[in-house]
Amino acid sequence: MRLYFITLFILNYGVACAQSQSSNKVGGPCEGCEVALDYGDRNLSPVDTLPGFDTLNPKMKIKGTVFENDGKTPAKDVIIYIYQTNRKGVYEKTGDETGFASYHGIYRGWVKTNEQGRYTFYTFRPAPYPGRSEPAHVHFTIKEPDKNEYYIDAIQFEDDPLLTKRERQKKNPRGGSGVIGLTKEGDLLIAERDIILGLNIPNYE
Repeated sequence: MRLYFITLFILNYGVACAQSQSSNKVGGPCEGCEVALDYGDRNLSPVDTLPGFDTLNPKMKIKGTVFENDGKTPAKDVIIYIYQTNRKGVYEKTGDETGFASYHGIYRGWVKTNEQGRYTFYTFRPAPYPGRSEPAHVHFTIKEPDKNEYYIDAIQFEDDPLLTKRERQKKNPRGGSGVIGLTKEGDLLIAERDIILGLNIPNYE
């Protein structure tokens, strides 16, 4: 019986320690954020093209500048990971995915910011989930060179009828507002989203 209670104590202590460490991470708990490092042996650049860009419409270019916490200094070598649904609002899969691709789907990509802190993704505009339970969006995860991975607010679109007033006026957005007004550049929709590292991110120093 004594051995049982000792074992139970050790297990509970381990869980408590793990939860404490998780909550003390930059950004707080973030299930799956380590996917920002799931790019394998690819040599990341400031530009990436997601699968489907050549065949799906409307085509979209996501671009912006990442700034240090002061909101002024460009931040280089920051990894940005994004993923999104297809034009039916589904995280499309081919069926042989493993790891994070098995639930993030095939429409995902990675960049690393350049000396000017700039980044670009070529993709297409995603659709809301089939039940239209929330606005269409593109998920963002950040990995700074000296910090753990954390998520920032997803991109949402100003013209999306599913976007509520509360979402449009959200206070303390992570990394800055993700609500984007789209413009056009030829056949491309342009979504410009600048990011301020650490802005409204818990445990950020």
